[in-house]
Amino acid sequence: MFMGINNLIAEALALPNDLIAYHVGRRLAEVYSEDAIIEGRNWYFELEEYVCAEKCFIAEEHEEFNHVRTDWEGIGKKQERSFENSWFKVLWNNHLFEVVLITWAEGCYRRRHHWIIAESHEVAEAFQDAVCTFSCEVNGEILVYRDGYFEKNQQLFKAIKASTFDNLILDESLRNALQSDFVQFFASKEMYERYNIPWKRGAVFIGPPGNGKTHTVKALINKLDKPCIYVRNFKADYGTEQEKMAEVFERARMTAPCIVVLEDLDAMINEENRAFFLNELDGFQINKGVVVLATTNHPEKLDPAILDRPSRFDRKYNFNLPGERERIAYLEHWNKQLQAEMRLTDAGTGLIVSRTEGFSFAYLKELVMSSMVQWISSDRARSMNEIGIEQAESLRNQMAGNVRGQQTANATRFKLLKRAANLMAF
Repeated sequence: MFMGINNLIAEALALPNDLIAYHVGRRLAEVYSEDAIIEGRNWYFELEEYVCAEKCFIAEEHEEFNHVRTDWEGIGKKQERSFENSWFKVLWNNHLFEVVLITWAEGCYRRRHHWIIAESHEVAEAFQDAVCTFSCEVNGEILVYRDGYFEKNQQLFKAIKASTFDNLILDESLRNALQSDFVQFFASKEMYERYNIPWKRGAVFIGPPGNGKTHTVKALINKLDKPCIYVRNFKADYGTEQEKMAEVFERARMTAPCIVVLEDLDAMINEENRAFFLNELDGFQINKGVVVLATTNHPEKLDPAILDRPSRFDRKYNFNLPGERERIAYLEHWNKQLQAEMRLTDAGTGLIVSRTEGFSFAYLKELVMSSMVQWISSDRARSMNEIGIEQAESLRNQMAGNVRGQQTANATRFKLLKRAANLMAF
């Protein structure tokens, strides 16, 4: 099969972009006149992943130079290999294919095209469908969307698997509502369909930073055990934010039932993309089986059309500063993990709890960690009770300083605006 068509990739890439696909298709048709050929440029045709999963096998490489890119993803992470311009014989389900992969720039970004040469169109399409379907599935990873790309993130998946409601300190009524609401939703598909109610759900977690919203999201994903798309942002080097939103929701509908996480929603939505975002939530598209979980530290920055219309985010969960009961539970949870000589006494716990009203969980964690460091630095000459109380007072002063600093900044900003207004009046 390979005879008479060497250097096809090099020839094609020397042509203007508009001619590449036509040239390759015509040359393949000339040489493989008795075979079926299909062309595609689907993002989901991730042949590398399919091969690595041993769903198919590369039986032979063409004489063409196979251009393979290897990306370094960070310290300790597995390096990712991808076929940029390559030609293989591939064995799948007792069928032998030839697959040609060629990458070139389209507009502002590079995109890979593929050609599958098979015994029939039905077999070629079945192979393409199998590869794309596998690439869409999320098993043993979390699908993260950032800067215009999807990536399967095992590190986040491990963090989520380590997050449970057992190690999460929350108000008891909030904990019970969160678990029962979403478990019941995913179990009620037939009920929703019977009564012609859209089987979709939107929920937003509201509250100041450091009070467990992110941990709760992870624990909920772990408990529900559904595919998840974790959106970091809708930004990209090419295209509009609206196009990126469309990509995310299209992938969610393909993956459903699934969960879409929008972290710091107020930072993602602006005047330019708000209308499109609302349409993706409930306007022109049907998000059957899709749960959208959003978090925000600043609900006042969100348009009322997002928060107040029930069909968009029909559940709102408030993550307030921990009360006395939650602060006791949090400190006791940490205390159990410490060695005996480092632990707080019951009396010490009570004193610290009385001094930490208004602390977030993040500040409580800082209190515990800094107390441990101070205890070790003091050569264990002082009790953890004494050190913990000191750290509580230190952090309270820090919090007060932050508040005063913000007030000063706000006052300065007001003076500058007033001065500008007076100058404009002249």
